[in-house]
Amino acid sequence: MRPEDCFVLGTITRQHGYKGDVVAKIDTDRPEHYENLESVLLLQGGGLIPFFITHSQLLKKDQLLLRFEESKSAKEADAFMGKDLYLPLASLPKLEGKSFYFHEIEGFEVLDHDEVIGIAQDVMDRPGQPVLRVMHEESEILIPLVDEFIDKIDRSTRKLYLQVPEGLVDLYR
Repeated sequence: MRPEDCFVLGTITRQHGYKGDVVAKIDTDRPEHYENLESVLLLQGGGLIPFFITHSQLLKKDQLLLRFEESKSAKEADAFMGKDLYLPLASLPKLEGKSFYFHEIEGFEVLDHDEVIGIAQDVMDRPGQPVLRVMHEESEILIPLVDEFIDKIDRSTRKLYLQVPEGLVDLYR
């Protein structure tokens, strides 16, 4: 499996105890979905390698305790420090309504008040709020991704309908 076919759930940040357990800081709105993982993928030697989990437990909403089959001591756990946890995109729970994953709307046509303004390039996850980057001809349009601006998402036609404040898009044209 390639990294581009996966998403990063989080990063292993520290050891827990002396028996090889590690703690990963995870970035998700649904931490309970990942509490009973059987395996994760770690980047090693330029490729993603599966590592099997014998125990996992949420410590906090953003911290996941993991015990890997391959790790029985603190010394063995050192090899996992700083590693990102990858999971296949297909393992993401399906979202409905106005909820979406950032990677999901890349390439969507973006409309503001039913007028096409461009194509969604990506979402920049900034402190405070994420920002949608839209390309319109040669111009880049940056739109804060706040719930109040999102009207609807049509996954079948790959369109994202927005209702942004008057004049915001015009600043970039």
